[in-house]
Amino acid sequence: MFLEEAQQEGFAPLPPPDGGYGWFCVLAQFLINGFTWGVAASYSVYLAYYLSHDLFPEARPIDYAFIGGFNFAFALLVAPLATLLMRFYGIKAPMFFGVVLLPVGFISASFATKVWHLYLSQGLCVGTGIGLLYIPATSVIPQWFSKKRSLANGICASGSGIGGLAVCFATQAMLDTIGFLWSLRITALIVFLVNLTATLLIRSRNDDIKPSLTIFNFHLLVSYQVKLLLGWCIVLMFGYITLMFSLSDYALAIGRSHQDSATVAAILNLGAAVGRPFLGFLSDRYGRVEVAGVATFSCGILVFTLWLPSTEYSVLVVFAFIGGSILGIFWAAIAPLAADIVGLKLLPSFLNTVWLSVALPSAFAEVIALELRRQDLGARSYIYAQIFTGLSYVVASAVLFELWRSQPGTKNPV
Repeated sequence: MFLEEAQQEGFAPLPPPDGGYGWFCVLAQFLINGFTWGVAASYSVYLAYYLSHDLFPEARPIDYAFIGGFNFAFALLVAPLATLLMRFYGIKAPMFFGVVLLPVGFISASFATKVWHLYLSQGLCVGTGIGLLYIPATSVIPQWFSKKRSLANGICASGSGIGGLAVCFATQAMLDTIGFLWSLRITALIVFLVNLTATLLIRSRNDDIKPSLTIFNFHLLVSYQVKLLLGWCIVLMFGYITLMFSLSDYALAIGRSHQDSATVAAILNLGAAVGRPFLGFLSDRYGRVEVAGVATFSCGILVFTLWLPSTEYSVLVVFAFIGGSILGIFWAAIAPLAADIVGLKLLPSFLNTVWLSVALPSAFAEVIALELRRQDLGARSYIYAQIFTGLSYVVASAVLFELWRSQPGTKNPV
């Protein structure tokens, strides 16, 4: 592993047990992913609702795009604060803050009367709560697994798909029956209870591994492989956010109902739930870099061959399921890839760099997509956003294949 021996200075931590209590940690992070990122994915339902209802007369489409982007951007920008809290108070301290802050964001949004209230509540507050929960937890699973690291991480990552599937359907049903305000408040109650349970379950091996909790380790950026991995993350995120948030509104653009729009978002998340554990299994068996590269490239090809040429709802559903299984390869692969390249001891510090590097793409990807949208083209209104998405995945895959070429040691991970 890159730099690990040099950084350990003679310290030899116990090897990962590849199981044991680690499976309870998998369950905990599965729940956290489901009710942080899965809930964030359901913003696609709110986005379609906002774009078709005049709830905030002063708001423009770009405002709603930024609010969704804030979910991801602030979740990642909060990484230094989360690491600082972990250093002084342990892994659960920032997570308990997130347990409280995330539902507060949804409840606050239910009282919004101006669009800037949504920026602060459903955007900044929700995003920060997600980050305080997710970032401390994401470095835990690689500590418990070695040979099964990608499989365990894939199971965890599938939680966002299961959560997104359930929350997308539930959100649309609540919007249709009890209205906008109570859908936000009920979501707040659910995420509080589930994330509190998960936080109580999770347990790190920091006492054994003694990872570096330095907020930034700029020495890592000297490595060509580290630069390539960061490049993949940045470029990929433009395509991922655009695809995640745009598909529901695209269903409306081709003349489907709001229920069909929510169904597309749910099918996308179902694909993620099914695909991510399978990708993890393949990664452990055939190589983490190779599988991530193939999945990234395949998603780009699917955009050009399925989503771009068709305006049929049936094709859109097929694309949502197949594309959903691989579009979020970043979340399934980043922790195992990072652990392979920099080692467990430097993993938390390096992941801080990853989170900050993808914050800007997360904030601006859907903004770019809505700026590229051409409503006068009707069913073809998203054609330029579709091209932008496909190119993002194809270019990102080229970066990852270069990482595979330059780092043959990652072909057979241990």
